[in-house]
Order: sequence, then structure tokens, then C-alpha cells
Amino acid sequence: MKSFLFVITFFVCIFSQAQNANLDYYLPTDVSYNQDIPKPSEILGFVPGEWHVSHDKLVQYMTAVAESSDRISLENRGFTYEKRPLILLTVTSPENHDNLSEIKKKHLQIVSGEVSESDLASMPVVVNQGFSIHGNEPSGSNAALVLAYYLAAAEGPAIENLLKNTVILLDPSFNPDGLQRFAYWTNTNRSTHLNPDPQDREFSEVWPGGRTNHYWFDMNRDWLPVQLLESQARIETFYDWRPNVLTDHHEMGSNSTFFFQPGIPSRTNPLTPQLNQDLTEQIGNYHAAALDSIGSLYYSQESFDDFYYGKGSTFPDINGSIGILFEQASSRGSSQLTNNGLLTFPFTVRNQFTTALSTLKASLELKEKILKLQHQFYRNAKKNADKGAYVFGRKGDPVLAQKLAEVLSRHQVELYKLESDASIDGKDFSVNSSYIIPKNQLQQRLVEAMFEERTTFEDSIFYDVSAWSFRHAFDVDFTEVKSIGRGEKIMTTELKTPQDISRSEYAYALRWSDFNSPEVLYKLMDADIRTKVAQKPFRSETEEFDYGTILIPVQNQEKNADEIYDLLNSLQKENHVHISALKTGLTKGINLGSPNMDDLKMPNIAMLVGEGVRSYDAGEMWHMLDYRFEIPVTKLDTREFNRTSLDKYTHLIIPSSSSNSLSSSGKTKLKDWVRGGGTIIAYKGTANWLKAEKMIDFETKNDSVVAENISHIERSEFYGAKEIGGAIFNTKIDRSHPVAYGYTDDELAVFRNSNLMIKADELSFNNPIQYTSSPLLSGYINEENLELLKGTVPFKHSSYGRGDVIIFTDNTNFRAFWLGTFKLFLNSIFFSDQM
Repeated sequence: MKSFLFVITFFVCIFSQAQNANLDYYLPTDVSYNQDIPKPSEILGFVPGEWHVSHDKLVQYMTAVAESSDRISLENRGFTYEKRPLILLTVTSPENHDNLSEIKKKHLQIVSGEVSESDLASMPVVVNQGFSIHGNEPSGSNAALVLAYYLAAAEGPAIENLLKNTVILLDPSFNPDGLQRFAYWTNTNRSTHLNPDPQDREFSEVWPGGRTNHYWFDMNRDWLPVQLLESQARIETFYDWRPNVLTDHHEMGSNSTFFFQPGIPSRTNPLTPQLNQDLTEQIGNYHAAALDSIGSLYYSQESFDDFYYGKGSTFPDINGSIGILFEQASSRGSSQLTNNGLLTFPFTVRNQFTTALSTLKASLELKEKILKLQHQFYRNAKKNADKGAYVFGRKGDPVLAQKLAEVLSRHQVELYKLESDASIDGKDFSVNSSYIIPKNQLQQRLVEAMFEERTTFEDSIFYDVSAWSFRHAFDVDFTEVKSIGRGEKIMTTELKTPQDISRSEYAYALRWSDFNSPEVLYKLMDADIRTKVAQKPFRSETEEFDYGTILIPVQNQEKNADEIYDLLNSLQKENHVHISALKTGLTKGINLGSPNMDDLKMPNIAMLVGEGVRSYDAGEMWHMLDYRFEIPVTKLDTREFNRTSLDKYTHLIIPSSSSNSLSSSGKTKLKDWVRGGGTIIAYKGTANWLKAEKMIDFETKNDSVVAENISHIERSEFYGAKEIGGAIFNTKIDRSHPVAYGYTDDELAVFRNSNLMIKADELSFNNPIQYTSSPLLSGYINEENLELLKGTVPFKHSSYGRGDVIIFTDNTNFRAFWLGTFKLFLNSIFFSDQM
């Protein structure tokens, strides 16, 4: 014990010396600095690394340094969900600033092919340096303070040459909300006399932590889906400039060292050009030399991969650029004892700053090679592209197709309208809800990456998902054609405002197949409009209505016929849904007064959050309900659950969670609530403990754990290959079951990233969603698990007392972009009584 205290005291003494050091701890010693440029400490009141900079202080310093330097301009590219500015610094020579628009124009001509390779030598290289997309990995953003000072204040031929030949896009905080959250936590728990004991509260931030944004998303997975405000601003910046190099500064476990790309060679996406990886390795040599010079340990080509294009370090690779990931061992506070000794926050900042400089040096010295990569990438893309096209759409639901078109437009993919309605491969494509993607375009490789289906891989382990095909994520009809009649080029993906609906004094019908129908239904309920759901199809004189159609009677409502009409007309125009006037109740199939027109009740939704609950999954559901569909959800913290009254809630969503997320008394309370008529909607890990509590019963299929000829060093790869880390599978659905209301096809692609496999019920009507006999559509799964998955079910419903328990084995709301299965979740809310 005494020796342990001695070690802590010894290291604290050493660290206090580093804390008292000035900016020289970080900066190159062979450079002079302009005294007119304010140092970070002069604005912030502390040297970077002494405290964790909050986002407001970060903006304060970046504004000050931009105002004092003719090398730097600052702009706001948008706002986060918490209304923090997404600032960007453009750093280059004053002469380049005076001619910046022309430099950008000529740089973009590299992509369009309007400049030749002989022109590249005289053109500057564009480097996008981004920091701390995970807010609790703060050494990046704190290093950005030092980097901004250096770029503004450094003097001499070297910096002049760098700025003359480089345009630097410096994004000091990819995740302002998360950075602010973490800075507040660690600063408020920081001791005056620093305590490096890893068990100190400073190193154990409370749920959900600062890693994520306001809605608890890992934003480093959203570069391709671009569903989040911060991502949309970031992607706009990327395509405004199309940088040649993009760096992504992260942190990893405290007992690690420092990582830089390239990643594991066998896990590189095969669509990434080999030249990209060659140059990444050459740039890595600069990082190695820089880290050697300050004595820092590092490694490369292990742990991390370059496969999923939705990450910041991989997204550039499919856009003719070079993405580079940095991972610094995290101090998770001011200083912490680790396996490698005392890890101080200033040390982590220095490594990030050092590799930021080595990136700029490499980009400058390899400038022509890097520019040539971009030039060749787009030239070869068009040269090797087929003359055909992809066609996608969603007949009867223009919104769902429009959501995909919006993503493609953000990625500057060329889209065209159809010349006329078409039927291709048995699928109907309407002019009003379909789009053409020509293959012969600049973004051809990105398009291929977004839509491909891949089931064979060089490796069996993935750092992230192995499949993400957007055709399945958005549940659109999709086909490939050699030629098709093209209409006009689409310049905006905004839908035309629908015409007024016809008026009825009897009833209206809302098609549930429309993407935005759940939002409309909730707003009708919130306006005290009585609604019913059709449990069987019916037909009026002119239209057919499927399972799940919402009936709005005109009579016996709180509002009169004029008010109902005005409300429905407004909701249709705002949400682009189909609302039809019905003149008579004598319809074919069931009549409008049929017992199969079941009354709907307005849901009052709560969701369990807090310790023990997976924050990503909770955030996805919160974002979907609150932000996308404007349906309120009350977040109930696990710590307060025993003191919380559940009486007013109809539904409790429990994202994937551990069995200890609720105490035994909390679980008893939960059971009583469900017995009294409440509905649980649970996901993944939660299903297991609900079964253990005998609230639902199911049998599972489990893979064997037999290791033959597997060495000790190979054991992690052995277990990793058994995981279903993220792949796409086909299911057959029973459209007459309430969970499947609104789907117009009998098959549905689902995303799966769990190994929970539930056996089908002996009664087929209890299996409304079931994996097919050949389920794999795209992604990796080992042969044993694939065989086990066949015929299992990702959904199960069971009555418990007067209430319901609904479970999903898979994430129906994955990363806010798996729109195709959103309705499964929403149906479980609105139609749980009908199940």
C-alpha cells in the first residue's frame, strides 16, 4: 500500500512540473512566433492540457486567433441540436486567401477532369483536419488550440512554404455537444492536486457519457447516411472543397499507445484503390518519424480497419481522397496511472498535435502524388463506368424514395426523373416517386459502395458493420437497367405540395403505407380525433385500401366537419400522405362500421434510459420519435425507476439493456404495470432478462463453441468470426399481422447485429416476421450461424396479464437511416392492442 502511494506521489510531482510548463511543451523549438497572435492561455486563462477546453471556450479562442491573423478565416457551417456553432477555420497564406474562390474552383476541376496532370504541380493540396468526433476523446480538440496558434503565429520559410502550397480546413470540434458534456464532467471532478488513481470519479463519467451527440449517436458512423445535423454540415464542407487528405483524431483505451493508419490490410474495402493505401502507408512514415522524435510509442496496421465507408477515416477513400485515423490512448481526465505509466492529458494533446503537423508535412512533400490520386480516381471512375443506370422508387410512397434521394443529393450524386412510368423486372416505377442514377458519373464509385451487395470477404472480422446497402435500408424497389428514358435532371429533392383532398361528410381514410402516416396519426389523436384501424382490406368505388388503413369518421367527433377537413388537408400537405374521402360506409370487403374497424387509443410513451441501457439504441429511438415524427417520449432513468409512477404510460420502450439495469423491486414494479395493461417494447439483450423474469417465453438457437487447430494467439479471431457484427437478411412477413401493417411486399430486408436467434412458434400465425430459407442478402455471417438463422424469428409478442410484451432481436431503427424497418417499431406502439 505504501509503495502504491509512493508511486502516485512520485508521478503527481512529475506531472505538476509538466502542468506548469508553457506552450513550449507542444511547439517545435526551432521556430519563432509572432507575438501579436494571442496564445491560448491569454484568452482561456490556462495552457492547453491544464484543463479540458469546453466548446464555448474553444470557439472563443478560435475567433480571437482568426481575428488576429491574416492567414485564418473563420465561418460557421451550421448548428448542433443544442445550437452550438459548427465552426470551420480556413488556413492558408494571405495571398491564397485573396484568391481563395479561384483556388477552390480550380481544385474542383481536378475532380471534373478539366485540368491535366501537368497542372497539378502548381496547385495547392487541400487538407481537412478534424478533431474529437467522440466528445469524450478530447485530446484532439485541445490539440486544435495548439495547432491554430502554430499555424497563425509560426514564422519562417517553412511555414510560409506550407501555407503557400496548402489550404487547411481546420474543424476543431466535430462534436460540440459531446465535447461540452465531457469537459464539464472532467473539469468539475478534477482535483486541485491531481489524483491519477483510475478508480477516481473523474475517470468514470455518468451515462450516457460525452462520446455521443445530443441524441446519443456515434457520429463517426454517419458520414455515409448523413442523417444528423452535424454530419450534414460536415459533408457539405467536404464536397465544397473535396479535400485530398482528411484526418480524424480519436482516442482509445488508456492502456494503449498511439495508432495511425493504414489499418489491417486484409480488412480494407476492395473498392478502395491500392494507390490510396500505398500513400496512406507513406504518410504513416512521417507520423512514425514525428512520434520517434518526441519518444512516443505507436503502432499501425493492427486493431482498426478501412472497410465501412461511413467512418471519417474511410469515407474519403471512396471519394478520391485519403482518410487517416489517429487513436491516442486516453487519459480520460487530467492524468491517470496506466500499464504504460502515468498518462497525462498534456501528453495526449502533444501526440495529437505532433501528428497533425506530420500530416501537413507529408501532404506538402507528397503533394503531387496525392493530387494525382484524386485526378486518377475520378478519371478512372468515369472511364470504367457502365453506360447503364440504377432505378429506384417506392410506388405509392414518394416520401420514402425522396429520403433516399436526399441522401444521394448530399453526396452530389446525379439524379434524373423518369421520362414516363415504367415496369421493370416486375416492379412498377412511377414518375412521381422514382429516380434514375446514371452509372457514368463522377460519383460512380460512391454509388457502387452505397448499393452493392457483398457476401464474400477476405477477412471474417470487422471493426464495424459488414453491409449497409441503401436499397435495403430504405426498403425501395431497386433495379439495374442498360438504358431507360431519362427525364429532366433533379436539382432539388423537395416534393411538390399535394393538391387539396376531396371533402367528405362521412369519413376519410389514411393510407398506412405512407412513411409519414405515423406522425399524422399521432397528431390526429393529439387533436382529439377518434380513429380506427382496418384489420382487413376494403375497397371504395375508386380505391383499394390495405391492412392498417386508418379510418377517420366525420360524425361524433369533438371537431366539426369543417375543422376535420382543414386539419386533414393541412396534415396531408405537410407530410405528403394519401388521405381519401369516403362517401359511404358500404364498401367492398369490410364495411366502415365493421367490428374489424378497431378503435385506436392514443399512446403515452415512456422509454427506459440510464445505466445498464445501451445509449446508442436509446438515442436512435428518441431521435426517431421526437425529432423525425414529433411524437413525445418520456425518458425514465433507471436510477429513479423505483420512485417513478408508470400509471399514465401505455407503452414502455426498453432498448437493449443488461439484466441489472433494474433492481429486483424495479422488475416487480414492471411486472405489475404490464399485468395491469401496459405494453413493453424491448430489444435484443433486454429480451433475455424478460425471459428470465418469465414475462415472455421463447427458445433460442445457439452456435457451438468447438475450436480445432486454433492457437492461443488466434483465439480472439476465432470468437470474432462468430459474431454477427452487422449484416442484412431477408424475411417473409405476414402483412395481415398488425406489426406488418403498411408494408406492401411480402418480404422485408432487416439489419441484424446480434446473435440472439429465436425459434419460430409452432403456430405459424405467431410468426409474422420470419427469416427465409436463404436469408443472407449482404454482409458477413459464418456458415454455422447462417444455418441456425434460417427460419428463426426477429419478433415475438406475448400477452402478460392484461398487457403485452413485444421483443425484437434486431435493431429496427439502426443509426437513424434504416428507414425500411421503422414501421415495425411504430406499429408496435400504435397497434399493440390489435396484436
